[in-house]
Amino acid sequence: MAADLSARDVERVKFAFSIYDFEGNGTMDAYYIGDCLRALNLNPTLAVIEKVGGKEKRKEKMIKLDEFMPIFAQVKKDKDAGSFEDFMEVLKLYDKAENGTMMYAELEHILLSLGERLEKAELEPVLKECCPEEDEEGCIPYEPFLKKITQLL
Repeated sequence: MAADLSARDVERVKFAFSIYDFEGNGTMDAYYIGDCLRALNLNPTLAVIEKVGGKEKRKEKMIKLDEFMPIFAQVKKDKDAGSFEDFMEVLKLYDKAENGTMMYAELEHILLSLGERLEKAELEPVLKECCPEEDEEGCIPYEPFLKKITQLL
């Protein structure tokens, strides 16, 4: 599977892996698999990270670069990650007036109840940072929110 990677991807993976190789011995703690994948512009869910060998505690397992390459290739191929355009299409379903806005409360509800659920305390700082101000009807333009949130991922 790692053979499917371009030379550029291989170099990027080596560089990112080296950042998480804190000991300089060619290994990375499996606890950092998700962080390393995110540093490579991938957006794995916690379930995907667990499935590919990510650990919840430090020092449970160390992996080598040749073990991480197929993990990167597998997650990169994953079509379930979604793109900006995919998310725009979903949020358009909540755009009742078809004017590029949706109810702030609906966005909050979606993020609290669908997919990998967030706790309200986790969600509040994200919305505060990424959402434009609500208008007098409680609506926000969702495209600026998506642009900011996908840049953070």
